[in-house]
Amino acid sequence: MFAKIFNFKFNGVAEAKVAASFISDAFGKLIVDSNMRSLNISIGKCGSLSIQTKFESSDDLKRFEAKAAEVFADLKQTFVYKEDNYAGVYIFNYEAEAIKAEVAAS
Repeated sequence: MFAKIFNFKFNGVAEAKVAASFISDAFGKLIVDSNMRSLNISIGKCGSLSIQTKFESSDDLKRFEAKAAEVFADLKQTFVYKEDNYAGVYIFNYEAEAIKAEVAAS
């Protein structure tokens, strides 16, 4: 499983919220085209924004990176922020599935 992690630091939480909304909308449209397996976006109380994505293949990751560059070019015209990102390979990943385990008796 391949990953791309983006970390942003904005001047405040309000800017991070607006950026998160913009990015979630733009990246949501890339899920099918990029064969994305997972997308997590989180905001920290100090104005930080973290985006984690997962892909099955490096080709899917490369296709996503090209499209993500366009999204971030638009973002740079609107906000001032610090950016850090890297690509990697998941070594260990655990996610519990959300299931309802009760059975209703009738």
